[in-house]
Amino acid sequence: EGEEYESLPSSVALGTHMVAGAVAGIMEHTVMYPVDSVKTRMQSLQPDPKAQYRSVYEALKKMVLTEGIWRPLRGMNVTMLGAGPAHALYFACYEKMKKSLSDIFQPGGNSHLANGIAGSVATLLHDAVMNPAEAVVKQRLQMFNSPYSSVLGCVRAVQRTEGFGAFYRSYTTQLTMNVPFQAIHFITYELMQEHLNPHRQYNPHSHIVAGAVAGAVAAAATTPLDVCKTLLNTQENTALSSLKIRGHLSGMSNAFSTVYQLGGLPGFFKGVQARVIYQMPSTAIAWSVYEFFKYFLTKHALEKKA
Repeated sequence: EGEEYESLPSSVALGTHMVAGAVAGIMEHTVMYPVDSVKTRMQSLQPDPKAQYRSVYEALKKMVLTEGIWRPLRGMNVTMLGAGPAHALYFACYEKMKKSLSDIFQPGGNSHLANGIAGSVATLLHDAVMNPAEAVVKQRLQMFNSPYSSVLGCVRAVQRTEGFGAFYRSYTTQLTMNVPFQAIHFITYELMQEHLNPHRQYNPHSHIVAGAVAGAVAAAATTPLDVCKTLLNTQENTALSSLKIRGHLSGMSNAFSTVYQLGGLPGFFKGVQARVIYQMPSTAIAWSVYEFFKYFLTKHALEKKA
């Protein structure tokens, strides 16, 4: 029941959010990882003919058959290392801010503005941890014919050839994308919860449905930004040299015009199918695991008190 949960001492709740968040983050990233690898490739602007795919299923099949069964999982270890702490910070910050801002904007109620802001600030923390791991290292390991064979090798090579700044080259871009993404995501999730689960009890069905819808809406809406981010992270050579771009592409506006020159308007929606297919289960998994652990740990704490 919502009432019981609210009356918990906040110290218990904060630790609870962190543990629940870390578990949810790791599960979300592991279960759907192969589809994420496919998305990175499908967003390639000038893919190698051997890496052109019509659908997510075809891409996975082709990757396994031509590059080996473990290929879609390359780079997963670095993602798992980052996902635990990043999501713990993210959910703890979200819950804390959501509560204090809601009290300001709409005492005793649930304010969408508060949810949106809390989601956005939580994203700043999350991305500071995840950006180097996920963006730079993971996406480079996922590319077709990637020159890197391991996480450490990739980190060293990038550091050596492009300097430390490379790990944060797409941080602002990531935020340009993730802040609208998370704001849409949280507002949609809370809206869906209001309809499906007005009393805010622990209700797995509502968490899964609301999570999936929120993920799909946010993913589709922000695909153009994601295509630009992938280009900035991978610094795709064939695409850049065909436009005679020398050195490293940086900045969102450069990325936007490059995508437009190479693919026109449809270029901005490359990989949208993979992105929605990836995001729906991911968000559903993240929310249902998170809400479950929150419920489970809260119940445990209450029983201990009793």
